[in-house]
Amino acid sequence: MDKTERLAHYAVIAIAVIALVAAMSLGEAILAPLTLALVAGVVLSPLSDFWENRGYSPVWGALLGLAATLLVAGTLVLTFQPVVARLVVQAPKVWSDMQEVVHSLRGLMRGLSAVSEGVADAITPEAHAATATAEESVTMPSVADALMAAPAILSQILIFAGSLFFFLLTRSEIYGWVARHLSSACGRVEMAQRLRRAERHVSRYFLTITLINAGLGAITATVLQLLGLPNAMIWGVVVFMVNFVVYLGPAVLMTVLLFVGVAEFDGLVALAPAAAFLMLNTLEGQFVTPALVGRHMAINPLLVFLALIFGLWLWGPIGGIVAIPLLLWVLVLNDAIRAPGNQGAAPPAAESR
Repeated sequence: MDKTERLAHYAVIAIAVIALVAAMSLGEAILAPLTLALVAGVVLSPLSDFWENRGYSPVWGALLGLAATLLVAGTLVLTFQPVVARLVVQAPKVWSDMQEVVHSLRGLMRGLSAVSEGVADAITPEAHAATATAEESVTMPSVADALMAAPAILSQILIFAGSLFFFLLTRSEIYGWVARHLSSACGRVEMAQRLRRAERHVSRYFLTITLINAGLGAITATVLQLLGLPNAMIWGVVVFMVNFVVYLGPAVLMTVLLFVGVAEFDGLVALAPAAAFLMLNTLEGQFVTPALVGRHMAINPLLVFLALIFGLWLWGPIGGIVAIPLLLWVLVLNDAIRAPGNQGAAPPAAESR
């Protein structure tokens, strides 16, 4: 293959990748819940295997996996509702307190130098105008808005539920079909085994991270309760959820806790909830997760971060949730394909933090 043919080959690949990404973006309403269902199915695969190994029909494993997933999702929605309602009610107080903090800092800066005083004077009118505009523009969603969004949300829930159920029900057939089309006749059984092995690694990784996040949520809830923050147990559940979106999830939650602290406390105590979560999350990310996950899993953190950014850019929160498990699945499967002589050894998985 000469240079021109090679460039043409790379150009075709680049065009195909761009077309694929565009199609994934345009098909977000269908592909995002479908992909989330497939990831959830891989994570729940041990539950289906548990029932099948005891002689039960795959239908029971699929039904139990679907019921457990919908139950957890519904519980989380009901748990988050009081937190969101409380933040909406206290939004004016948070805004007022944050204005006082900004004005105090501006006063300190004004005393440092004439330059800072000039900058502060120049900013003050714009800040007041922005404040007034923001206060006037804050509106709550109406019942009509909720009714307009309901069909789209319901359709995505149905896509997720149906895809999850049928994937759990027909996993073996799906893996067999993939093995027949991606390998020769003599390697089909081996390919199916590799797919199962990648599935087990993703499931084990997700279970480990789930236990770590549950522990972090429980400890954070206890600390916030000691600080006197209302709904501390609910905030523990929030910590448990957002920690699945590595890097960005904890950063967003720390910002939210800063506003919540300003709404609930006065003085420097307002910084305590965010500071406590920052300390606990740092300990978890630097010591607990590497100790429990890093012994078996190693991925370049840059790959993890890029996958997360791409997922969030492409599909929003759903993309952030599925990005790391998909990256792990692809890398484990790729390692198994490239190293057939090491089938007895467990292929490396991924460390997300």
